[in-house]
Amino acid sequence: MTSVLYDAQGPRAKRRNILYTVLFALVAAAVVWWVYDGLASKHQLDWIKWKPFFTSSQPWETFIWPGLQNTLKAAFFALIIALPLGALFGIGRLSDHRWMRMPSGVVVEFFRSIPVLILMIIANAVYSEYTNISTDTRLLYAVVTGLVLYNASVLAEIVRAGILSLPQGQTDAAKAIGMRKGQTMVFVLLPQAVTAMLPAIVSQLVVILKDTALGGAVMTFPELLASVRPMAANYGANTIACFTIIAVIYIAVNFTLTSFASWLERWLRRGKKSTGAVVGTGPGGAPETVGAPVVVMDSSAS
Repeated sequence: MTSVLYDAQGPRAKRRNILYTVLFALVAAAVVWWVYDGLASKHQLDWIKWKPFFTSSQPWETFIWPGLQNTLKAAFFALIIALPLGALFGIGRLSDHRWMRMPSGVVVEFFRSIPVLILMIIANAVYSEYTNISTDTRLLYAVVTGLVLYNASVLAEIVRAGILSLPQGQTDAAKAIGMRKGQTMVFVLLPQAVTAMLPAIVSQLVVILKDTALGGAVMTFPELLASVRPMAANYGANTIACFTIIAVIYIAVNFTLTSFASWLERWLRRGKKSTGAVVGTGPGGAPETVGAPVVVMDSSAS
């Protein structure tokens, strides 16, 4: 049987694929065994090193939970500030007015070119020099500021690319019914671009969550990853166990975030498929739209 993309495999190709599969499985098993044997020989898999995480609440209450709270707090504040800023600068780069388009482009390109860690360090130095806030609050502000400046510029490019990916027919249809540029952007282009932008936005949100660890590694911000060092010292230098537990927490949080985003994307797509204007017949047989005008066009229309 022949597919549109490729021909069906013959007997030799099937045997070759089976051989490759077996070889890959053997190599993977060898790597897993090598890692396991190395950890076991260094006594990193001894139950005494893992026991505190499963038999006591002290490491969770003293180290992990406070660190996770700080990580989520920094990521949340960075997210709610960076998203509207990114949308604002992304739309600004699409403006017909040079006085708006040029400054937006300069700001986006400038902060997108600087590593987020440098932005955090500069923000921490500025807050330390010109403010009198406490150390813990200053570190939180510095981490959030660095994340906002960098990720807002990246999100601005995501917004701009998402809007530009829409068919020109959407803008033409909005103009045909008398919408102004601002109304076209807010009521026609942005709602449709959100679905296209959502995977990229979620990827950037995961980056924001993980980049909070930079503040703990360099500026002693007490986030989740920074809790490994005092936790390992308190429980017999079980560094591998501590890092493993922290990695599992990161995976669980990021998986929850991406799963929610996938559900939201499917819900938005279903909502768009079921949305449309209700058209009746007015006086003289002319079509009449019931409710607010809705601009919905297939990509084929452009």
